[in-house]
Amino acid sequence: MSRESIKIRIKNVRSAMKQRGLDALIITSPANVTYLTAFTGDDSWAFLTTRQLYLLTDSRYTTQAQKEGPLCKIVQRKKTIAEAAQNILSRSKSIEKVGIENTTAIATFDKLKKLLNAGIKKTDNIVESIRKCKDPEEIASVRTAAKIANTALQNIISNAKPGITENQLAALLDLQIRWLNSYPSFETIVAFGQNAARPHHRPGSGKLKKNDTILIDFGAIHNGYHSDLTRCFAIGKTGRFYAKVYKAVWEAQQAAIEAIRPGIPASAVDRAAKKVLGGYNLPLYGHGTGHGLGLQIHEAPFVSSAAKDKLEPGQIITIEPGIYLPGRFGIRLEDDILITETGAKILSPPASASLPIL
Repeated sequence: MSRESIKIRIKNVRSAMKQRGLDALIITSPANVTYLTAFTGDDSWAFLTTRQLYLLTDSRYTTQAQKEGPLCKIVQRKKTIAEAAQNILSRSKSIEKVGIENTTAIATFDKLKKLLNAGIKKTDNIVESIRKCKDPEEIASVRTAAKIANTALQNIISNAKPGITENQLAALLDLQIRWLNSYPSFETIVAFGQNAARPHHRPGSGKLKKNDTILIDFGAIHNGYHSDLTRCFAIGKTGRFYAKVYKAVWEAQQAAIEAIRPGIPASAVDRAAKKVLGGYNLPLYGHGTGHGLGLQIHEAPFVSSAAKDKLEPGQIITIEPGIYLPGRFGIRLEDDILITETGAKILSPPASASLPIL
């Protein structure tokens, strides 16, 4: 992340703090800490005042923090992180109202409340509301992460031959992602045959058969930003019905992507996908059609029938409709989509319109 991007983020968060009447904000969410500081280590907080950005960490991460967070004042804590925050406040007499993210553990909040002389209150959605819309650097990182994931899959998919297990194929994909100097976004899902009817199946010892199907849900991380893709394949002869369902899911995905434009309710995108599948007389999936993507694998906005958000330019979401037929198979296709000023742009190498047969 460039220094200029970090400066803009800090300025935007300070503006949001001012609107809420806060003199300081304690940021405990790892993704939010990274967003404001560029620091990628663990067990650290950011403490933002109207004049200074502090990064509270410990001796394990001091060198890393100094390298990654040039705009921060590094505070190496010797006791608890809450006491480190107290020490900063004790030297800042002008700070009266302090916000702390409401995702902070209750025990930590209670301890801070006892330690701090300033008034402290839980706040929500300050940094997250700013994170929802990505800047050009973030968009480029997600696009690169998607390219890495796709390249990794293409490099190992020839190993999908009868006899290989789900675990083995998942391990090959994870290894290839790391070989490309990245990390898996989450635990890779590889599901053969009827196992794919479980949307979050964990790879096991089941072996690929001569005539079988595969669902792979995977992603890579670049500069801290995630990609999230799902692809399906046929092995040998799987019958016309599987190909028909694949076509239906692909059409549902395209309908959802085509429905995307700034200002549209996220729920309308969900409806567009499900309308297509309803026309095929296929059972509708129970999960959302998509979710926001960035420093976290799941973040706002969410695309579902219950979604309240309206889509905005700069947001990145997944579109991932699916069909799940217990005892038979499951098909899901997922790509990473940027919401533009006029519609949508697919950041990931898109899913094939025709069923890939290995």
